[in-house]
Amino acid sequence: MKDMKTKNKWLHIRLSEEEYKEIYNSFSNSTCRKLSEFARTRLLEKPLTVLYRNQSLDDFMAEMIRLRKELNAVGNNFNQSVKKLHTMSHVAEVKAWIKVHETERDALQVTVEKIQSSIKKISEIWLQSSKQDHP
Repeated sequence: MKDMKTKNKWLHIRLSEEEYKEIYNSFSNSTCRKLSEFARTRLLEKPLTVLYRNQSLDDFMAEMIRLRKELNAVGNNFNQSVKKLHTMSHVAEVKAWIKVHETERDALQVTVEKIQSSIKKISEIWLQSSKQDHP
């Protein structure tokens, strides 16, 4: 639980531009909401949660997100095409085509759901691995 005591004491320090940038960059990569919280945590040597990013994994995830959107679009287009064909059910050949492709549509839907599930699992692992506790 957070320290609920009133913080009424001041600690003034002077920093060079480089020191400030280094501290601010570290703060930016932490889960602290305020620079003062970050400074207190570091000065009192309390555990600090730092965000860690693996660029190659980030690039992979960006590609997975793009592919998932593309896969959804393909599935949606296929479903719309089949629905449109249902409105033309007066032609015997169209009826036969619909029956054949409904099976394919169902298989596509199952595949899309499996891929989405895999991407979701990978995303959860990615989010968990991007956070590490540092003292």
